[in-house]
Amino acid sequence: MSINLPISENAPLAATTHGFEYVNLELIKPEPEALALAPGDFAVKHRVLPLALDGETLVVAIGSPDALQSADDLGVLTGRPVHPVLADPQLIKDKIDEFFLQKLLQGLAGDDESTTIEEVSDLTDLTRMADDSQVVGMVNAIFAQAVRDRASDIHIEPYEREVKVRYRIDGMLHEMMRPPKRLHNAIVSRLKILGEMNIAERRLPQDGRIKLNLGGRSIDVRVSIVPTTFGERAVMRILDKTTAMLSLEELGFGSDVLERYRKLITIPYGIILATGPTGAGKSTTLYASLQEIYSPSTNILTIEDPVEYQVPGISQIQVRSNIGLTFANGLRSFLRQDPDVIMVGEIRDHETGEIAIHAALTGHVVFSTLHT
Repeated sequence: MSINLPISENAPLAATTHGFEYVNLELIKPEPEALALAPGDFAVKHRVLPLALDGETLVVAIGSPDALQSADDLGVLTGRPVHPVLADPQLIKDKIDEFFLQKLLQGLAGDDESTTIEEVSDLTDLTRMADDSQVVGMVNAIFAQAVRDRASDIHIEPYEREVKVRYRIDGMLHEMMRPPKRLHNAIVSRLKILGEMNIAERRLPQDGRIKLNLGGRSIDVRVSIVPTTFGERAVMRILDKTTAMLSLEELGFGSDVLERYRKLITIPYGIILATGPTGAGKSTTLYASLQEIYSPSTNILTIEDPVEYQVPGISQIQVRSNIGLTFANGLRSFLRQDPDVIMVGEIRDHETGEIAIHAALTGHVVFSTLHT
């Protein structure tokens, strides 16, 4: 190469074995001219990062030799020869996310500001703005980034002069971006449309549910919107069906703990509680446990709020407090359904706890969670 890239001498074995140069992405900023050549969806999907132009040749960073075909495909798309170099896969992901999100935000911030969305109250205008291609792209980018980062929750928080988007990752909230304040209502309205909520209602809390398909992955999103002093605040819980339905082996138990837990969940009666903060994996653990003990000779019933994942062979009920179907009432009815195993999504009150304990003492296995 005739250009000067920070080639690392401490290359991993994969680079030296296959004859690739290894680039330290912490020491380089990709050239805008090179980045602009790559279709954003292709770069995100295949994790190929254009770094620079060396004459007519496009220098591309890939995470492993297995991605060489993707680099060649990018060459076909751009009509240029490519020179692949290896780089740290996580840094490639970070650079791709950073560039494409920044590009989207810059495009939004550069729009004509003659219409102030914060002042719009007409339902037709709100719907039109929520369907604007750039607002749609913004919301899609927020979801895609959250799924890639394995976030459990997305927070969209309005303040007096700004809007923050934060993701909860491994139990901690991280600020990810600050969309233009004037777009806040349009973003929330877009979420309301997707979640089949009342787009005109901005005085009362609303809940909804969104179904997404991202890269072949089926994603459910629970949406909660509440009014605050500076606008509506939205929090979305991400329910990734491809990651939630894990087996017990995939939960990270040590071999001795796994053996003891397997014995525990096969007891003839009793109660098993999973405790922890939001996003700790309580529901994931219970779903894995139910899959482990399910058999055609077992009657398993669950009552949840909401039913997060459909489990084959198990009867699941959604709590509907507005018509009187609470955890306590549903659990009481379960006792007349000849159950072997009962799962209660969460013990939230004294009555539900009492009935759960009674069920556990009368020949049933009860699984539930406590928020701590």
